[in-house]
Amino acid sequence: MAHLVEVAFRGNRKEFFLWDYPEPPAPKSAVIVDADRGEDLGYVHSIGELAQVRNGGCPHGCGTAAPTRKALRLANARDRAAAADLGRLNDEVRHRAMERVRANGLTMKLSDAEWQWDRKKLTFYFTSEKRVDFRNLVRDLASLFRTRIELKQIGVRDEAKRLDGIGRCGRRYCSASWLPELRPVNLGVAKDQRLSLNPAQISGACGRLMCCLRYEHEFYVQSRKRFPKEGKILTTSVGDEKVAAIDIFHERVTLRTAEGDTRVLSLADFNRETLAPSEHGGAVPTGDVLPVDEPDANDVAYEVSSELMYTAEHEIVDGLGVITVEAAPDNDAAPARLDPPHDDAANSTPEETGAVQNGDRDAPGARRRRGRRGGRRGRGSDSTDG
Repeated sequence: MAHLVEVAFRGNRKEFFLWDYPEPPAPKSAVIVDADRGEDLGYVHSIGELAQVRNGGCPHGCGTAAPTRKALRLANARDRAAAADLGRLNDEVRHRAMERVRANGLTMKLSDAEWQWDRKKLTFYFTSEKRVDFRNLVRDLASLFRTRIELKQIGVRDEAKRLDGIGRCGRRYCSASWLPELRPVNLGVAKDQRLSLNPAQISGACGRLMCCLRYEHEFYVQSRKRFPKEGKILTTSVGDEKVAAIDIFHERVTLRTAEGDTRVLSLADFNRETLAPSEHGGAVPTGDVLPVDEPDANDVAYEVSSELMYTAEHEIVDGLGVITVEAAPDNDAAPARLDPPHDDAANSTPEETGAVQNGDRDAPGARRRRGRRGGRRGRGSDSTDG
């Protein structure tokens, strides 16, 4: 039975192959695989059960189906030396291609260039804010390098994954080291964790929101369900108090009275005070956990405005799509009013229909009919048709 093998290539690109030999290759060993119209060299990333799990869960996996391409053999010293020479040529190829990009006047950034091991294909990865017509560029590059040229547009997150680097935490990028899938991250994740909305503090090296914001998001969401909503006014043993702040780590609630006096209670003491019937009436329903309020209209408006502000200034883009932020309409201009379509005969009463058909346009409920030219607008009182 063939073994399933995951092979890693340059730029953290990974694919799955079948190994037909009895013994699977050792991890991190160099292998020659069946590539697109030729052969390529890569290094074994996972085998066995781990490869089976990653095949079903990774975006580059085949799911339940087995891959169609095969790993041909182990690479020898000569094969590895040839791959090392190609690695040194990739930067030179990218610089020469950038000159052709500037000559064609294209608004695109060439992030990386990758030679296939047998030199039958050369792939360029680029980023751009809009669609680029690079047909002339492909012809120029094909005549320059005398091989098959492939251009792939990637997003800024994928660019950071290919180029790799060290994040502000001092460790290697999660997308380039272990993260199997680049999931979208929005501004609501940072708001749920009460983080600063300053883009310089929550953005990664790629300019987008950091991938690690999603790691503890579920913990914050589940923990906050045990606490009251900030800003809510509740009836306690003291009287009517407003929830000023909550601390989910120390399980404390800060309350403020109408006079401005504040006090801090533990979550257990807060539940005992609010769940017990109060002398002011309006007792909170009994239960172990306070109900979570639904967001009101003010909260929704704040979320929408924050998203639009951050998108317009920093272009939050997930995946390969590009969000186009259009200018807001002029507030001084009166909005156009569009009346819903209706059928006069179906929606009018028999009395109204009969009044219009009989010519009695002054009858109550009659619908006045307009001409194509909009009546006598703009004409003088004594003007006549010429």
